[in-house]
Amino acid sequence: MSSTVQWVAAGIFATAILHTFSTKFFERLAHERPQHAGMWHLLGEVEVVFGFWAMVLVIVTAMLLGTHSATAYLDSRDYTEPMFVFAIMVVAGSRAILHLARRIVVLVDRVTPLEGAAGLHFVTLALVPLLGSVITEPAAMTLAALMLRDQIYRHRVSSRLKYATLGVLFVNVSIGGTLTPFAAPPVLMVAAKWNWDVWHMLSQIGWKAALAVIANALAVALLFRRELGALPPAPVHDDQVLPRWVVVAHVLFLAGVVVFSHHPPVFMGLLLFFLGFAIAYPQFQDRLMLREGLLVAFFLAGLVVLGGQQQWWLEPLLRGMDSATVYYGATALTAVTDNAALTFLASTVEGLSDEFKYSVVTGAVTGGGLTVIANAPNPAGFSILRGNFRDGAIHPLGLFLAALAPTATAVLAFRLL
Repeated sequence: MSSTVQWVAAGIFATAILHTFSTKFFERLAHERPQHAGMWHLLGEVEVVFGFWAMVLVIVTAMLLGTHSATAYLDSRDYTEPMFVFAIMVVAGSRAILHLARRIVVLVDRVTPLEGAAGLHFVTLALVPLLGSVITEPAAMTLAALMLRDQIYRHRVSSRLKYATLGVLFVNVSIGGTLTPFAAPPVLMVAAKWNWDVWHMLSQIGWKAALAVIANALAVALLFRRELGALPPAPVHDDQVLPRWVVVAHVLFLAGVVVFSHHPPVFMGLLLFFLGFAIAYPQFQDRLMLREGLLVAFFLAGLVVLGGQQQWWLEPLLRGMDSATVYYGATALTAVTDNAALTFLASTVEGLSDEFKYSVVTGAVTGGGLTVIANAPNPAGFSILRGNFRDGAIHPLGLFLAALAPTATAVLAFRLL
């Protein structure tokens, strides 16, 4: 790609980021100018932003370098992650998986000192993100967001509680997947090259992340314990209508998608089989999250296309940092670009010290909750929960401010412990 296209791509990327902070403006335009409400609503969809601007980049590239160069660049991108997030959202959001997750949360809640909704709130924000180290972060985000939607967001609770919960959810999912080397995208990018196995993750990073996850979940539950205590009991779900073989079948589909998460032909084939299973037994299904999954996949695919043209300025920036500053640099950069992209660029640099490797990875996961684009699973939670916010939109500044305190907890855990 020519330097002109690189500069144009950087400008389009910056515009896309600004667009994510302006979605409420487009939603207001939809109400003020109803003759074009459909277009304004479309531009007000956060999930559409990066896909839209990726299309603009492709058109500009075709104009400057020709159609062949534009399509060659698209073909060179790896879309495994968007496809995987789509597949895992559909399967993990099914009735059987949700009911199984609720049962686990309720069982753990029985041994916690917090009562009622506060206890369920704490366990959901602590346990489910940590499960992401096994079932992958996108699956954990999907499950936690759906459970919080039913437990908390469906009630008339304050905006402070909604944003505080969202901030903790995004941060906890980002750091909660670091107990293993295969569940968190920024860890996965470097684990094989740097020989980071399960023991390394647990002993060097995972236990610190687990403490931060629990502390964040406990803090928000205690801070809002009065408001949570006033909520009615969680709805009782009749699991008797789901035979065990149905639950087992869903778990096997989920496990298959997770195990083959780096092999699109396999996990997409499993998704198609799952859809056939769902059609064959509709009495055991709720509405599948096909629309939400497609929107999130479109968002991530757009980020892949736009992010691929940012390496020219990101890599020198990382190379210019030492191990002491790269942690905070990675945390800040993650807010404006995908954290997996940062760690991938770091993995291309030879001769890094163990301290530098630790700093860049922990910094990348620390900043993963600050914005919707910071961590690949964030758009999934965003898509599920945004309908419960005012005007059906989550304000990016509100999310950023809500995530600051749990992010600070992660900083303390990774830098002081």
